Amino acid sequence: MELSALERRVIDAVDSNELMADLEALVAIPSIGGSDAEHDVQAWCAQRLAQLGAEVDHWQMDLGELLARPDFPGQEVTRREAYGCVGTLGGDGKSGGGSPALVLCGHVDVVPPGHLDGWPDRAPWTLRISNGVIAGRGTCDMKGGLAAIFGAVAALARAGVRLRRPLAVHAVVGEEDGGLGAFATLLRGHLGDACVIAEPTAGAIVPANAGSLTFQLDVPGQAAHGSTRTLGVSAIDKLSVLLSALRELEVHRNANPDPWLAHLEMPYPLSVGIVRAGDWASTVPDRAIAEGRYGVRLGESVDTARREFEAAVARACSADPWLASHPARVQWPGGVFASGRLPEQHPLTAELSNAVAALGGRPPAVLGAPYGSDLRLYMGAGVPTVQFGPGDIRFAHALDEHVTRSDIEHAARAFALLALRRCGASP
Repeated sequence: MELSALERRVIDAVDSNELMADLEALVAIPSIGGSDAEHDVQAWCAQRLAQLGAEVDHWQMDLGELLARPDFPGQEVTRREAYGCVGTLGGDGKSGGGSPALVLCGHVDVVPPGHLDGWPDRAPWTLRISNGVIAGRGTCDMKGGLAAIFGAVAALARAGVRLRRPLAVHAVVGEEDGGLGAFATLLRGHLGDACVIAEPTAGAIVPANAGSLTFQLDVPGQAAHGSTRTLGVSAIDKLSVLLSALRELEVHRNANPDPWLAHLEMPYPLSVGIVRAGDWASTVPDRAIAEGRYGVRLGESVDTARREFEAAVARACSADPWLASHPARVQWPGGVFASGRLPEQHPLTAELSNAVAALGGRPPAVLGAPYGSDLRLYMGAGVPTVQFGPGDIRFAHALDEHVTRSDIEHAARAFALLALRRCGASP
């Protein structure tokens, strides 16, 4: 579709320096999930949205009420308080005109920076720009996407556009550990006709996500002095038995992936991230704890995924003389990331694809992703949703996390163009 004069004006109004200034301010707030800085970054977003002319809903969540709900998506950190932030522009007045025609969503929480020695100058919260590459914790996942959203809103305002139907911006906390922020925002009634989440997608449109669960294996052994180890049973050895069974389970679950995920080497990974065992070097350990990440297949219920995992552990235990009478225990702590998908024929994918292609180049690829995200919460609330944003998931959570300046600029233009087309312009 050829660009109109108004569309060209909006695209040209994206200000690269303003994008970098917003990103620098966002990265400087160390909003690790569960920290007080989550509140600080939400306050910054509320102020920025107000500056851009939005009607802002910035509220303190009732954590007791949310955590007590049977459909709460879980969390992996402890929070004493949490805040939501939504800005709405356009329509009759600032927020009238019915449901938002488009929601642009970004999460503000980031993962810890890891060992500071891995960061130049030991400074993960300082934005660094070199040869068009922008580094700092959260630049890729996903404050770069959030800056692109603000840049799109600013471009619409700078171009003098009055949106006929509302555009909403959702800044959410807690995405990394379950989805608290999106869950609370949707429950508060902030819905829309369509949503784009600005997760890093390496130029692709992602209309489908696998899910993920956190598992914990509690494996018993029998203590003995290390010099008489044959009198004991090493819980580490028995954990090894179970890990072999889980590797077989992973192979089985990845044998026939959904076509959306067939491009991936491993659509539904199963990995162990934490192992704790023993309390003395010369003692046979009587307990081993392993925690890890378990992929939920596209279209599979969380309960079905759990049952298959638990059955694999039970079979491995029954085949081992010690574990048959001392079975390992499976628990499911942390966030619950169900899978999610947009119906293949929904027009949102084509609309976003057309907007991206109108900026020059080929239409973006449309691919599924192996990780969980807030997409499944928006879809579950009846809001058609895709992911599209600057950066590559390979650099998310990494030491010296980074994104390119051109990716952020490109995403901001795509968001602005899609918003203009979906919301329309008042005379």
